[in-house]
Amino acid sequence: MNKFLMYCLLLGGLYQAGGARAQQVTLTPDQIRAMTPAWKGERSADGRPKAPDALLQRLKNISIEEAWGILRNKGYQNQFEGEWMLLRPNQVMTGRVVTAQYMPLRPDMDQLIKDKGKAEGRIGGTNSWPIDVLSNGDVYVADSYGKVADGTLIGDNLGNSIYAKSKNGVIFYGSVRDMEGLEAIDGFTAWVKGYDPSYIQQMMLAGINVPIRIGRATVLPGDVVLAKKGGVIFIPAHLLEEVVLNAEFIGLRDQFGHQRLREGKYTPGEIDTQWTDAIKKDFLQWLDSQGDKLPMSRQELDQFMKNRTW
Repeated sequence: MNKFLMYCLLLGGLYQAGGARAQQVTLTPDQIRAMTPAWKGERSADGRPKAPDALLQRLKNISIEEAWGILRNKGYQNQFEGEWMLLRPNQVMTGRVVTAQYMPLRPDMDQLIKDKGKAEGRIGGTNSWPIDVLSNGDVYVADSYGKVADGTLIGDNLGNSIYAKSKNGVIFYGSVRDMEGLEAIDGFTAWVKGYDPSYIQQMMLAGINVPIRIGRATVLPGDVVLAKKGGVIFIPAHLLEEVVLNAEFIGLRDQFGHQRLREGKYTPGEIDTQWTDAIKKDFLQWLDSQGDKLPMSRQELDQFMKNRTW
């Protein structure tokens, strides 16, 4: 297979099979596994990394800044996007990403996609196809190139279906309609670039579970998203545990430091610089006093601290 055809395979584009040309709607499980080799854990049936539910829940307590700093130190500098319109500004969302790529309509390519979808048994409009693959804990993330008018990917009907399947919301680099109807779906939330009463026109689905761009961020299927008031950050699944544990430990250090500063036991200069052995000992004793208030198990914490320099 030449490099061009391999590239097209990866992007879910045109591929050759027995001399016939067809259009992939979604990457295969093997292609997704090949694209996310650093993940060594469980995977969904479609090949996406399946990050543990417990870590997704703990991630909700991590700040965007903490996650961003850890990823940046690991070399992942293009994982955040801000400036969103939020359906529920105070709701936090985490989940496993299902991606969708939309493009301006080109009739010949659009027909290839529709023919392939029909052969695979897909029904309804192509903007409903990504919803059909959602499962509990997934987040539907779509790049619809920032189109607002005539670019509304869902209204309240599809919103109800999304929540029923995923118990989560959506992140669209594009728009939605029926905002009042979406607000009426208890638990559903959305990060979008705009709202418009129009319906989707002159757009086509180009791929499901393919690599996409969300503003400043590159997103792969199976990434884990942390969405908060300030924006969204996409975490490679193989780094999720490291991000969570590092951020939780930083939070414990800050909590201890703030408490000791309020008590007047240490000066700001002592807390803000490399800790002395006496402060480290005090911190370890403070950790022992926290009991079940710790965000992680004591076994996780002890193992983490073995590999960490203060």
